[in-house]
Amino acid sequence: MRAFTERGGWWVVAQVMLFVLIGGCWLIWSYDWGPLAVGTGYPVAVAGAVLAVWGVLALGGNLTPYPSPKSDAELIERGPYRVVRHPIYGGIVIGAAGISLADGNAGALTFTLGLLILFLGKSEFEEERLLRRFPAYASYRLRVRTRLIPWVI
Repeated sequence: MRAFTERGGWWVVAQVMLFVLIGGCWLIWSYDWGPLAVGTGYPVAVAGAVLAVWGVLALGGNLTPYPSPKSDAELIERGPYRVVRHPIYGGIVIGAAGISLADGNAGALTFTLGLLILFLGKSEFEEERLLRRFPAYASYRLRVRTRLIPWVI
């Protein structure tokens, strides 16, 4: 259990719980917020999916659900990592917000806000470990100012 906690396992548990809550809202409730929400929601969802998938592809074998880097990990600064430090987290939040808008789902949007807050905390935890593992991360963090959502936060 100690290794689970040290690797940041509780962040993963909380993340999965929010995924379940957001998905549950999508399945249980749906409201018609009109064509503006649908017209905005789907493009936002696609943008989030593109960012998250691009982040996964750029990360390659370094991918792990835990916020601690793998023992054989390398520092990735290519692809979306040139613009945002945690594109997978940001893409998931953007995608969930887009689907929730298209679905007209206030509950899912609320839990998506919770997911954003969780990912801000998880990324802070992760960055502490990345700084310890990769001394170059400090200068990378100065170059790439946005943490989750490109040019926003």
